[in-house]
Amino acid sequence: MTISLPSDVREILNTLHTAGYEAYAVGGCVRDSLLGRVPGDWDITTSALPQEVKQRFRRCIDTGIQHGTVTVMMGKNAYEVTTYRVDGDYEDHRHPREVTFSRSLVEDMQRRDFTINAMAYNEEDGLVDHFGGLEDLHNRLIRCVGDPAARFSEDALRILRAVRFAAQLDFDIDGATAAACRELAPTLSRISAERIRTELHKLLISDHPERILTAAEYGITAVVLPEFDTMLATPQNTPHHLYDVGHHTVKALTLSRPDPILRWALLLHDVGKPLSKTTDDKGIDHFKGHDVTGAKLAEEILRRLKWDNEMIRRVTNLVRYHDERYEPTLRNVRRAIHRVGDADFLLLQDICTADVMAQSDYHRQDKLDRLAGIRACYEQIQAAGDCLTLRDLAVKGEDLRAAGVAPGPEMGLILKRMLEACLDDPTLNHRDLLLSRLQEFRTEKR
Repeated sequence: MTISLPSDVREILNTLHTAGYEAYAVGGCVRDSLLGRVPGDWDITTSALPQEVKQRFRRCIDTGIQHGTVTVMMGKNAYEVTTYRVDGDYEDHRHPREVTFSRSLVEDMQRRDFTINAMAYNEEDGLVDHFGGLEDLHNRLIRCVGDPAARFSEDALRILRAVRFAAQLDFDIDGATAAACRELAPTLSRISAERIRTELHKLLISDHPERILTAAEYGITAVVLPEFDTMLATPQNTPHHLYDVGHHTVKALTLSRPDPILRWALLLHDVGKPLSKTTDDKGIDHFKGHDVTGAKLAEEILRRLKWDNEMIRRVTNLVRYHDERYEPTLRNVRRAIHRVGDADFLLLQDICTADVMAQSDYHRQDKLDRLAGIRACYEQIQAAGDCLTLRDLAVKGEDLRAAGVAPGPEMGLILKRMLEACLDDPTLNHRDLLLSRLQEFRTEKR
């Protein structure tokens, strides 16, 4: 079996071979190559010690030298070269107490997580597969190397990684591996939020975000995203819905493209429903205010997962406005764009469309027609270049100062009133016309 190696990788392997060391491409790059995918990066494992690797290459970076990893620079490209190693006892379900370097490829492979990630390749020896990884690829199976409980006890994040790989590859999870996931899922509480976030993110933007239900089945979300379990336990007895909140959310995810902000906003768009639920005397459920409550909860969740401020701002903004309903008029859409922000407005329409398609067919076509009307208005507004923000307003602060308005709250209020007038009627957005009505904007009651 032949894998096409990039020229840089071939050069690194040949350099180490010429010096008398073993060296192989290893892990995900081998797996992806066998699946016909283009690897995102190429990792190399070798019998050479870190210092021996550094002696053979002109540009090296000590990225993880205590664990045997040296980054070799080939032009602008970086390749991690790691010495064969055997991990000592794990005390925190994450880090080995000590690492011992080895000269044995098999010993190095034994410490890896899943069989499909425990294959190595070079052009001299071909594929090296001691644990049945190739067979598991053919069988579309995620299976631990050796004892699953031992692998998950070493690094609890592997429990979530098993589901993430299943989502990315559309594979099943081996029975013994699944049983160990269920048993040891509580140990995920010891894993950092950043590492949890990374795996959840990869799962969500995969082709199969519905595999988050597997994470719930195994008890994983109960630890890392308990709000999702609460959503699964919240029925929606209303003509508009077919599913509980959690399954509705999953259905919406599967109906969306894998845009990161879109997928996270859809995951959390109804997170406020469990806290907002009321039931009327006819037994019909209502979720008034779940958008506002959901935005607050979404912010808490995203901060807990250590997301950056920009991601938090955009996702919570989309959650906040996803349930707004208005008729598709130019005035209404201009005001909605102003509230939501032009950068997120089309994403919001994608969320609303997925939301509707994940509901029952009760008034579905009416809902979709309204969303289509909003998109048509949006396109017309963009083509016309209508004023939507203070940046677009023809009057600036210096114009008001020249007209005798002192800087301060009054100036801000006047500019706001001018903008609101232009949102209602964009033909007003001319400097002289707006200034001719300055007194009106100064005394206007709103």
